[in-house]
Amino acid sequence: MNQKTLAVLGFAVLLVTAGCSKKAPVAASHPPDATPVAPAEAPAARPPAQRPAQAQQAQAQAPVTRPMSQMSPQERATLNAELAKLADALFDYDKATVREDAAVALKDDVAVIREILANYPNQKLLIEGHCDERGSEEYNIALGDRRAKAAEGFLASMGIPNGQLTIISFGKDRPVCTDNGESCWQRNRRAHLTAAP
Repeated sequence: MNQKTLAVLGFAVLLVTAGCSKKAPVAASHPPDATPVAPAEAPAARPPAQRPAQAQQAQAQAPVTRPMSQMSPQERATLNAELAKLADALFDYDKATVREDAAVALKDDVAVIREILANYPNQKLLIEGHCDERGSEEYNIALGDRRAKAAEGFLASMGIPNGQLTIISFGKDRPVCTDNGESCWQRNRRAHLTAAP
């Protein structure tokens, strides 16, 4: 090979190596981010685990939350015994106004009702409106409805939640007394509280 060829080859090698040896790009330097960062929140403290005896005691003290249809016979009997303590609110003939003796009866019922609702928070109470045998079926259904609503309004004014109360009218269909006479009819003109099904 002559010198001229060697010189051309050397120059070619120099060009190839010079073209392949690119410098790696240098990352542009940016100033550090000055945005403040809030410190991470500490995880919420977990309550201490209960010992089995404590867990059983807490469960025994917890109120019953099943509706009446799912209660055990013993729970249902206890609830019915509490409901039996409630006095009926009595009404005058052809009236749906809560009279003085009915107001006293309902006020006396409030403490028992609160206890029932505290022990059975998912249980609703049913206020039944009743009438005596005089008058048409349709009229007595409407009158019984007004009596139940009057009792419901009175209990709500005493702090019993409306959401725990529901009403129904039986008119003259469920008398507690079947004799003819004012003393019997008076017992049938009532608002009666019981457990909703």
